Amino acid sequence: MPFFTLIQDDPAVFIALCVIIGLVVGSFLNVVIVRLPKMMEQAWLQQCAELRGEKVEILPALNIASPRSMCPSCGHKITILENIPVISYLFLKGRCSQCDAKISIRYPIVEIITSIISGFIAWYFGFSLMTFAALIFTWAMITLAIIDLDTQLLPDDITLPLLWLGLLVNLTGGFTDIRSAVVGAVAGYLFLWLIFWIFKFATGKEGIGYGDFKLLAAIGAWFGWSMLPLVILFSSFSGAIIGVGIIAVSKEKRNAPIPFGPFLAIGAFIALFWGNQLNHMYFAQF
Repeated sequence: MPFFTLIQDDPAVFIALCVIIGLVVGSFLNVVIVRLPKMMEQAWLQQCAELRGEKVEILPALNIASPRSMCPSCGHKITILENIPVISYLFLKGRCSQCDAKISIRYPIVEIITSIISGFIAWYFGFSLMTFAALIFTWAMITLAIIDLDTQLLPDDITLPLLWLGLLVNLTGGFTDIRSAVVGAVAGYLFLWLIFWIFKFATGKEGIGYGDFKLLAAIGAWFGWSMLPLVILFSSFSGAIIGVGIIAVSKEKRNAPIPFGPFLAIGAFIALFWGNQLNHMYFAQF
């Protein structure tokens, strides 16, 4: 039996395949999460130097593919056997094979989370184009959420392509119709833009970033305007709970900014899997 036919006819095989792919993609996402902000910073420094009329320093080439991953402590280049998702971390006991420096537990956690959600998507949507689209959306959201946690940045290199891709997916009625997707993109951006200016006029401070506008616009483009209230509700609810928890545990961080991107991602995942059911339950009451 051809492999393509096997994964199409056997849900268990398809789910297992997506779980494995999720592990590999999770390993790649770790690279993007670490390197993309550094690439952005490098580009900003060079642009600032050019604007000041200074000689532009030629920095070492840095992109997603090059140079090879290495230990930040000793510079040891990670071998193929040391780069197997999760397994290598366990085999190395979370430490560099050369200098014994500790490897962040976040790397296998990202791989495991990506793998589990990828498998769940395969089970939920089955073998279909919707699964492929949902996987792309999920991988992008995981990347954005963790970059935002680390740096309070939501790179345009991800949010803007994600927005346009959402509109393309819905051209033929993917997750919603194209009219709802376009209105969702506009409404998502304008909603947080208005909140930004209302808060700034009231307090003189910027309470939310422009990256959040674009991220909510992308979510609106994927799932339509009718999902935005649900996404905003759950992202605000989860953000409030975690924010209160941070204040309670660490008083010195009371005034520290809390990135909103991860909470938008939580709301987006709820919309992806259960949005239609929750909206139906709500509107059924009227």
